[in-house]
Amino acid sequence: MRVAAASLRDFRNYERAELELGASLTVVSGANGAGKTNLLEALYFGCTGRSPRTSNERELVRRGAGVTRVVLDVDGEAGGHRLEVGFEPGGPKQIRVDGRAAESLAAVEERPLVSVFMPERLELVKGAPAARRAHLDRFVAALWPARGDARAAYSRVLAQRNALLARVRAGQAAADGLGAWEAELAREGVRLMAARREATEALASPFASLAQRLGLPGEGELRYRPRSGAADAGGLAGELEERRPADLERGFTAHGPHRDELQLQLDGVGLRSYGSQGQQRAALLALLFAERQLLGERRGRPPVMLLDDVMSELDFERRELLASLLRDGGQAVITTADADHVPGAGEAGSVLVEVAGGRLAVVAPA
Repeated sequence: MRVAAASLRDFRNYERAELELGASLTVVSGANGAGKTNLLEALYFGCTGRSPRTSNERELVRRGAGVTRVVLDVDGEAGGHRLEVGFEPGGPKQIRVDGRAAESLAAVEERPLVSVFMPERLELVKGAPAARRAHLDRFVAALWPARGDARAAYSRVLAQRNALLARVRAGQAAADGLGAWEAELAREGVRLMAARREATEALASPFASLAQRLGLPGEGELRYRPRSGAADAGGLAGELEERRPADLERGFTAHGPHRDELQLQLDGVGLRSYGSQGQQRAALLALLFAERQLLGERRGRPPVMLLDDVMSELDFERRELLASLLRDGGQAVITTADADHVPGAGEAGSVLVEVAGGRLAVVAPA
């Protein structure tokens, strides 16, 4: 499944923009500040209904405009589809799939899967564990759609236990009601942990191989570190009961899968704390391409890769390697200040686009 065309209205610095994408590769070149990253953000917004750069969606609306809208025409095995995402500050997001209103795009089969690399996303490696947990859970949902509700189901029960803890702490409820919520939280927790563990194990080998190829000077490793050591729901429920007095004192649940960690390591040392910027960059690329490989193998749906200025800090050999990975299958859009830095730009199946002042010009169509 690929994005055939995109239409932007009042998105960031784009007043109006139309683009037909290459079947395999679209290279977007232009000076800094021209709008290259904004174009990738718009494509991600159209595929997911959210931004990969900000949680404040008011920033997406072009200055002076009242509403933004992204429309994607998608080609799949079963035919074409249209995804529309609109946002007006102060109002609910408007999402339509083939003309039908939708609450979100998360479970929509007519949308392409998408993966994005931007400099801001290095926080996935060097930032707090919450971002890695959320990323892993989104990958679980993409790999096994039937398990896509695991995180939400756990979070709902966690909120209920926390609410009861607060009421008990305030003297408004009895503590004996916590046992039922702990049993339910444990059932959902072990299901979530199992999905995370299985996904990490499936990613471990391709991640290690790709990390080495992309320049990590040692053994790259993905490690899932659950907060709980329980083997089943009974064990996790017991851990929660044991920690109940401390949770009542603080007023919230401090133990469970919502405290898990996904570690990216180099020779057994965490890249979050000890990796250089270049090593963190290589690890993030290895993770995204490992996910792409697994989704292609398991679901036949490699995600659309959106890569922002990824070639500038790579030597010629690494650029060639990255280009070959992109050609392994699927669709990619890559930005660059210099199109000569992208091997394969302008070849059959690719499109070369120049951006200047929020305007797009195709200089080498497929």
